[in-house]
Amino acid sequence: MDFSLISNTFITIFTTDVFFYCILGVVAGMVIGTLPGLSATMGIAILTPLTFWLEPAQGMAVLLGIYHSAIWAGGISAILINTPGTPASIAQTFDGYYMVTQGKVKKALNMNTIYSVIGGLIGTVVLIVFSFPVAEFALKFGPPEMFAMALFGLSMMIGVSGGSVFKGLLAGALGLLVSTIGMDPMTGALRFTFGNINMLSGIEFVVVMVGMFGVGEVLYQISKSSPADKEARKNAQIVSNTAEAFPTAKETKASVIPTLVCGAISAVIGAVPGTGGDIAAIICWQQTKNFSKHPEEFGKGAVNGLAVTSCANNAVIGGAMTTMMTLGIPGDGVTAVLIGSLMMYGMQPGPMMFVEKPEFVYNVMGLMVVGYIMILILGLLSTKFASLILKVPQEVIWVIVVGFCILGSYAVNNSMFDVYVMFAAGFVGFLCKRCEVPLGPFVLALLLGNLCESNFRRALSMSLGDYSIFLTRPITVVLLILTVLSLVLPAIGQLRKKSKAAK
Repeated sequence: MDFSLISNTFITIFTTDVFFYCILGVVAGMVIGTLPGLSATMGIAILTPLTFWLEPAQGMAVLLGIYHSAIWAGGISAILINTPGTPASIAQTFDGYYMVTQGKVKKALNMNTIYSVIGGLIGTVVLIVFSFPVAEFALKFGPPEMFAMALFGLSMMIGVSGGSVFKGLLAGALGLLVSTIGMDPMTGALRFTFGNINMLSGIEFVVVMVGMFGVGEVLYQISKSSPADKEARKNAQIVSNTAEAFPTAKETKASVIPTLVCGAISAVIGAVPGTGGDIAAIICWQQTKNFSKHPEEFGKGAVNGLAVTSCANNAVIGGAMTTMMTLGIPGDGVTAVLIGSLMMYGMQPGPMMFVEKPEFVYNVMGLMVVGYIMILILGLLSTKFASLILKVPQEVIWVIVVGFCILGSYAVNNSMFDVYVMFAAGFVGFLCKRCEVPLGPFVLALLLGNLCESNFRRALSMSLGDYSIFLTRPITVVLLILTVLSLVLPAIGQLRKKSKAAK
């Protein structure tokens, strides 16, 4: 770890326009996260193309600011109107909204800010400490190991399939099919281009993401919009009938150990591909309740409950970024989109990035620390005004989002073909949401399909067609075993549940 490079990184951030772009991203993320239905994934997907005119450091400042801020701000609507702003904020409704009904709104919102920042910084420390050793180890990977790693990432389709494994595999198969469009990575032969020159280089990942998470989400929200939703947003307001704006010294002391433990656990959970803040927060909330001296308070406004869930869903980010940057495998949906963003900047996530672009890696780490400092300041200063964002009419948001989608998808290659692809992807995304088909497996397959195929064929070229190369290299064998276990264990778990239910 180069400490001189780290110090130069912070000097650069605070003395250049990178600092301004970081503020811009944090503010944009606050708006996106607070509004229910607009997730961090969606925000990064639709705004990534608009950062292509910026330097990589400036663009990442915007995107990382959105990522961190949106996860934190998702807790604002979860607390105020019992509706998570992002999926990672689900567990914050357990105790946060109950505190609102007790008139402790200032306290709940400030706790969300403080413990989100603590969790985020814990995750960032994990990234700083472990990313370079992991990347150094990953440098030993050849085509067989990279194939096994990509295959292990693809096996995470099961983990991100929600309640329906079949639907998840179906979405994954569609993603793999789309990833084969274009020229063969080894021979250059054309595949599924149907004579269209716009498809020679394949389907742009960013364009597909903009459509699915932008237009698709807008169409879905329009289809399920109800007067009750509008009324809940309209009536959202800060209740300031209590002088209690922060947890007491006793409550803070009782939250220290659970917060630190859950932060560390969540960072590890985030490093596992296919997991996310929602899973980590629910696990940490349940475990904290199990070890609490007053478990009956959980779900009824427990301070510890809100503290650990706010910490957990932000600590996940550091773990997910570690996996994404060192191995090139997305830890969650947001890092999946970030991989596409880095590729558009000319950066290939993986161990070589730590060798060829160490200054960029340190810049990302520095931006994460600076971003959380900004969130702490902005969050504590905006407590009285946070609910105003919820009063923006949904129709206005829909028009703005679709406008950004059109502009962003066109900006990728200055091509109307990409706009058509974006709308087609949006319609597919809408149908998937209506039919409860998860989009996570599609994203994983689209990202890792080409990586898996190309390294599989390179490995066979090395061995002159001998498949035993995948069984004679220790790292490859371990990764293949993990892949099999990730596919088999969930199936065994489902069978056990069915057996217990039958009994």
